[in-house]
Amino acid sequence: MNFGFSEEQEELRKMVKRFLDDKSPETEVRRLMATTEGYDPAVWNQMAEELGLQGLGIPEEFGGQGFGPVELYVVFEEMGAALLCAPYFSTVALAANALLNSGDDAAKSAYLPGIASGETIATLALNDDAGSWDLESTGVTATGTGSDVTLSGVKNYVLDGNTANLILVTATSAQGLSLYAVDAAAAGLTRTALPTMDQTRKQSRLEFSNTPATLIGTDGGALAGLERTLQMAAAALAAEQVGGAQRVLNNAVDYAKNRVQFGRPIGSFQAIKHKCADMLLDVESAKSAAYYAAWAAQEDSDELPIAASLAKSFCSEAYFHCAAENIQIHGGIGFTWEHHAHLYFKRAKSTELLLGDPAYHRELLAQRLGI
Repeated sequence: MNFGFSEEQEELRKMVKRFLDDKSPETEVRRLMATTEGYDPAVWNQMAEELGLQGLGIPEEFGGQGFGPVELYVVFEEMGAALLCAPYFSTVALAANALLNSGDDAAKSAYLPGIASGETIATLALNDDAGSWDLESTGVTATGTGSDVTLSGVKNYVLDGNTANLILVTATSAQGLSLYAVDAAAAGLTRTALPTMDQTRKQSRLEFSNTPATLIGTDGGALAGLERTLQMAAAALAAEQVGGAQRVLNNAVDYAKNRVQFGRPIGSFQAIKHKCADMLLDVESAKSAAYYAAWAAQEDSDELPIAASLAKSFCSEAYFHCAAENIQIHGGIGFTWEHHAHLYFKRAKSTELLLGDPAYHRELLAQRLGI
């Protein structure tokens, strides 16, 4: 295992960072989070056409770049640092991976080229009203066979559910857990935007009423592919959390160096030094966990289920702690709407819960380790 990045991967990081510095400054984040769509279509198209980011991890035969999870996770880390407002995680980490893990070459050929080109915004609808990450608790029932399949039920907390034009839905058929594709314009589909604490990431409630759907993969055989999809998505989210944690650490240290109180920088006070040191320990440990998960995904290792849950649980807590300490170090100004600290705090909290909270993933870890 090598935790070092190649020269090409570092160049990718620099390219993405330059792009995000230009396209996702704080002013733009605030503008987009106040909109219904939550993203800029022009920037989305640039990401696909100029940088090829949507197709980075999609095989060349399906219109992508053919890179692996490590390159993708480099991108997620930079997006987490910039608080990018775009349906990238839902489209790439969830929907594209669900298709790639479905074993359905026809579905891959039908949908992946559109994702790679940026024409298709996609998402994966998993949660029922209870918000459970148990794949068997689908909340949606599929009836019919072949080309005559309809879905009925509810999906909640769907990332970018209002903007996606392709929705992949888990549902229970007569054969068991299955995966279906639903067009956003399909009859019987009602999409309702949800109010969220983290306004930089949009969520929706989807209601299906005899909605036409297309089976992806094998009827009743979706469990293994979806489990791997969630493991890869958890590793990607851990990388995003690392990017955010590093950014708030940098912000806290810069402020501690420059804020003068009682005639000297506040960073010279022992209490502030301790906070920054603890944050640094969290960030560096989180990087180790996230990069381990990235390696496991890249190598298609049997360690991925353990590495993904380890990374998601640790990085969630590390990011939240760093975001909270960043507010404390900034003092009174850190609590204000005008300051950027609360944006990272809210993203840290939302990502802590997304794909399962730390307690959920520690339970998965215990099960997978046989404890």
